[in-house]
Amino acid sequence: MKNEWDIVRQFEKEVAEFAGSKYGVAMESCTFALFLCCKYLNVVTVVLPKHTYPGVPCSVIHAGGKIFWHEEKWIGAYQLDPYPIWDSAKRFRPDMYVRDSYYCLSFHAKKRIPIGRGGMVLTNDKDFVDWARVAIRDGKHEVAFSKDKFDMLGWNAYMTPEQAARGLQLFHANEEYVDLVEYPDYPDLSQFEVYNV
Repeated sequence: MKNEWDIVRQFEKEVAEFAGSKYGVAMESCTFALFLCCKYLNVVTVVLPKHTYPGVPCSVIHAGGKIFWHEEKWIGAYQLDPYPIWDSAKRFRPDMYVRDSYYCLSFHAKKRIPIGRGGMVLTNDKDFVDWARVAIRDGKHEVAFSKDKFDMLGWNAYMTPEQAARGLQLFHANEEYVDLVEYPDYPDLSQFEVYNV
């Protein structure tokens, strides 16, 4: 019998090849992808554009970091400076991957592959891939429960095989991928006390 997770691996592989990275790790959202990267890299102070999606500062803060805000007009993607983490929720095009980064994608209903929910981290870091695949499954390795050696407190944040199958279908149905070119209509998050801790 075919492994139910094979379709997730296929989706990860095809998106990674399209983008130009060695690996992809699919998960439940781009926001969680950003959080996981921040956690993995133990972020301290992260520079963010004032106008961004609220989930981005939440991800940094939940991972233990602090925000330094700056004015930046961005289209498609931007870096969580000084870390090699990229929020690419609004970009999906060939060869978009930034070398040796942790490049986070969104498959929200308003994005280029509108699964409805889902995200992915593109990376060249095999250690991150091995860690993340356990982290997003409650700390469970891809073995039978009776054979697992639980050694991590993880999160329940994996992409389901059904979501991955839909993602592959939509990926192959679209022939042209370009940036969502409009400047995002996000408020200035630096004015809200909750993000300035």
